[in-house]
Amino acid sequence: MAERLRVALVAGEASGDILGAGLMQGLKARHPQIEFIGVGGPLMEAEGLRSYFPMERLAVMGLVEVLGRLPELLARRRRLRRDLIAARPDVFIGIDAPDFNLDLELKLRRAGIKTVHYVSPSVWAWRQKRVLKIRQGCDLMLTLFPFEAQFYDAQQVPVRFVGHPLADAIPLDADRAAARSALDLPVDGPVVALLPGSRGGEVARLGSLFLDAASRLRALRPGIRFVVPSASPERRAQLEQLLVGRDLPLTLLDGRSHEALAACDAVLIASGTATLEALLYKRPMVVAYRVAPLTYRILKRLVKSPYISLPNLLAERLLVPELIQDAATPEALAQHVAPLLEEGEEQTESFDLIHRALRRDASAQAADAVLELVGRA
Repeated sequence: MAERLRVALVAGEASGDILGAGLMQGLKARHPQIEFIGVGGPLMEAEGLRSYFPMERLAVMGLVEVLGRLPELLARRRRLRRDLIAARPDVFIGIDAPDFNLDLELKLRRAGIKTVHYVSPSVWAWRQKRVLKIRQGCDLMLTLFPFEAQFYDAQQVPVRFVGHPLADAIPLDADRAAARSALDLPVDGPVVALLPGSRGGEVARLGSLFLDAASRLRALRPGIRFVVPSASPERRAQLEQLLVGRDLPLTLLDGRSHEALAACDAVLIASGTATLEALLYKRPMVVAYRVAPLTYRILKRLVKSPYISLPNLLAERLLVPELIQDAATPEALAQHVAPLLEEGEEQTESFDLIHRALRRDASAQAADAVLELVGRA
């Protein structure tokens, strides 16, 4: 009988809960005698995690909100560290949530517990000195993207590129006609998806801009339609307010962003994880972003990467247009999106190559790497 394995995991938000549940499935498939402890959400608990406290206590966005919750977060981390050192797991896996997990990993490794970090923070783009803490606190870094693994290799951090679970989940050829039928969109005629972001601040800065660009696109391409997925009821209400007084052939959706991407011919999109989803659906895109002017000036000095969007980082060239800050005008966005309705092949051919490179059965790869680290492969 296989020796029992105790694995500790900590995820801080819904995306980490998805990754953690997939990794747990991969571990269970390879090692029948296994116990999971730590912190996770409903998906990880369904796979057998005994969670020390609700994951929601770690899910905090924004500087002011973090400051307000800082005493609780620090106290929870201290207590969790004591509990995990007492439990002596064979390995600890911190899933994303770097501000919480990197310090915890450092303390646990010093206590003699092997540590893994799953999902690299953006150290290759900014705050590169964090790699020193990662090198001290992490026995193994698991990355979703190959360029991240190259960065850690250069910094002498043990690393394994495992691929991206979304690349496994999204089909190589999405059915546009089926998606249009599901969304009650016409089978013929151009459709553009507008994705101005999932957070209130993003929609406040980009929502009107994208809708103004849509009005100009309509003048350039009569017969065009638009589809806009809203990430939450709050974002839907925000978008409905922005649509007052506008006459646009537009379908506003509750969620269903993947169906919107499958249904469309091109995408106008905020920089972020959604650009990876658009890439995996092979839809040509224009990326835009705006932040507060002071934030932009600070980030310009801090960010080391030549690109902000994942498609360009993965292609290692300017594959998709990036219109940032003052360059993001309705006219410029419309002029960049319009030709993609007929001439997006350069983007989509590269997207297909990237999708295949990322499609590696990420959860299985991550499970194999963890078991190799603890000598149970």
